[in-house]
Amino acid sequence: MPRYERNGSRKPRELTNRRTPQLGYYFIVTDTKETEQNYMYGLRDSIPKELQGKLVIKVIKTKTKNLVEEALNLASLNPQFGETWIIFDRDQVQDFDEIIRQAEDKGIKVGWTNPCIEAWFSAYFGKMPTYQDSVTCCAGFGRTYEQASGQKYVKSDREIYNKLNRFGNESEAIKLAQRKYEEHKSNCKCKPSEMCPCTSVHLLVNEVKSKIEQEDGKE
Repeated sequence: MPRYERNGSRKPRELTNRRTPQLGYYFIVTDTKETEQNYMYGLRDSIPKELQGKLVIKVIKTKTKNLVEEALNLASLNPQFGETWIIFDRDQVQDFDEIIRQAEDKGIKVGWTNPCIEAWFSAYFGKMPTYQDSVTCCAGFGRTYEQASGQKYVKSDREIYNKLNRFGNESEAIKLAQRKYEEHKSNCKCKPSEMCPCTSVHLLVNEVKSKIEQEDGKE
C-alpha cells in the first residue's frame, strides 16, 4: 500500500528501504588453480553484481592435507565472512575422509567430489556415471560435454560455469546430486571416500542460488 505524507501527497519510496537478498558472506578456498577456481568464479559472477563481493574465492598453494589449516588462517584475517568453505576432489588425496572430518569439526563446510569435480559437472547433463578414478571420470565427462555442446572440454576453460548452464540444467543437476548422495546413505555408505560418484558442491550452489531466488520473489 502506498504511504502518504500528512498533507495527503504520496510519499516517495526511499532507496534505503529496498529489499536486498539475504545472502551471507562466503569465503571459498581451493587448492586447484584451474577447474574448481574457474567454476567458482563463474558462480560468483552469475549473481547480482552488487552481491558479488560476498563470495570471495581464494586459491592457495598448499598440499590438500593442509587445506583446513590454511583456510582457518585466511578466514581469521577476514572475520566478516560468516561461512568458510573448502573445495577439493578425492582424486589421489590421502586421508580424504579425515580432511573432511577435520574441516567439519572446525566449522568449515566442504564442497567435495568423488572422484573429481567432473562427476558434478556430469550432473548438469542428467547423469553421474560411476568412475573410480579421476582420469576416466574426466574423459567420460569430456565425451558427454562434447555431445551436448559440440565443443571440446578444456579443464582450464574460464567460461565453464556459464557453459554448463547454457548446455545443461543446473536445477536438475542439484536434484540429481542430492538423490545420489541420499542413495549412498541408504546403502550404508557414509564415508565420502565410499560414495562414488558423489558430491557436496551442489549444497553450496543451491544455497547461494536459492537465497537469491527467494528474495527476488519477494520484490
